[in-house]
Amino acid sequence: VQLQASGGGLVQAGGSLRLSCAASGRTFSGYGIGWFRQAPGKEREFVAGIRWSSGDTYYGDSVKGRFTISADNAKNTVYLQMNSLRPEDTAVYYCARNKVYYSGISYYTNRRMYDYWGQGTQVTVSS
Repeated sequence: VQLQASGGGLVQAGGSLRLSCAASGRTFSGYGIGWFRQAPGKEREFVAGIRWSSGDTYYGDSVKGRFTISADNAKNTVYLQMNSLRPEDTAVYYCARNKVYYSGISYYTNRRMYDYWGQGTQVTVSS
């Protein structure tokens, strides 16, 4: 399985970006994709997650109401629409494959539930 994250860039505060995570190789229904981010000097933080089979979505508290995760199952691609961006959203964003079949946010916020990670894409929000 390979995950390719793209769509990062430089944007002003209040602006929008859409990240994409394209999965290739063997994928399984019932698994999901999560987005995490890591700012310099900080731990990797859960941003959002989605289950392929049910479409259930999960969000970190800091992005609720601003970010939207969606999936195109036919293309094996997950999108993260980021609106109302803030300088504190600046980070490298990573997508990862959730290896656990079960639903529930606790299975998506825990990094140990993921087995494959993309290379990351930089998002920089200027004030």
